[in-house]
Amino acid sequence: MAIRLYKAYTPGTRNRTVSTFNEITRGYPEKSLVISKHNKKGHNNQGRITSRYRGGGHKKQYRIIDFKRNKINIPAKVASVEYDPNRNARIALLHYRDGHKSYILHPRTLQVGATIISGPNSPIEVGNSLPLGAIPLGTAVHNIELTPHKGGQIVRAAGTYAQIVAKDGEFVTLKLPSSEVRIIRKQCYASIGQIGNIDASNITIGKAGRNRWLGKKPRVRGVVMNPVDHPHGGGEGRSPIGKTHPVTPWGKPALGIKTRNTKKYSNNYILRRRK
Repeated sequence: MAIRLYKAYTPGTRNRTVSTFNEITRGYPEKSLVISKHNKKGHNNQGRITSRYRGGGHKKQYRIIDFKRNKINIPAKVASVEYDPNRNARIALLHYRDGHKSYILHPRTLQVGATIISGPNSPIEVGNSLPLGAIPLGTAVHNIELTPHKGGQIVRAAGTYAQIVAKDGEFVTLKLPSSEVRIIRKQCYASIGQIGNIDASNITIGKAGRNRWLGKKPRVRGVVMNPVDHPHGGGEGRSPIGKTHPVTPWGKPALGIKTRNTKKYSNNYILRRRK
């Protein structure tokens, strides 16, 4: 992937960058793998806002992604690489030998026409999916299961990969993109390689309207609100927050406070916390 720069024809193009979409080989999705997606705009089933500053944006259709990769020992050919509006990674369309079609996250360097396969005896090649226990040390993997047969849950964003650093009994030790080191059962499946579109994090939005296209509304600072709306609000002119530490609109500590449950069942699986 490459990034396209704009000349400063307008204020909105002065710092704007976009993807060149060079890796995209088809401009429309597979009809059988697309479903309609209702945009809830941050509201719950009672119509109340539960996630602020969401709404608007371009209409999207959801592409059904195969995170389980459970068609064991059935070869599949990469038919196309496509854009997915629901994630920053690209997706690849697979045509299996038995006639089945599915989407997967597109790994970096996987080309159209390549053949990939899932199973414990699959070769260690980009795009193949194997149990963690069957993958050599030092291998880069993505789309990793946390529970066997549940489907990949972590390392699914563009440009990310985890590295296998150790094996011990029933568990495999992984270093995740966040620098966290944790153990996962060796029966859990993972896909070989790094996810493509590695420059996604280098994109500059350039103007506020482009965020509105993505369904993101302007975020209002608490210090400019009234006291009835936020604990930081009120005061004359540019006032400080008036508290010993920042808080959320609901009065809980914010900015740097750890929010993970100290009694969470999976805490024992984390060997080193993320920084």
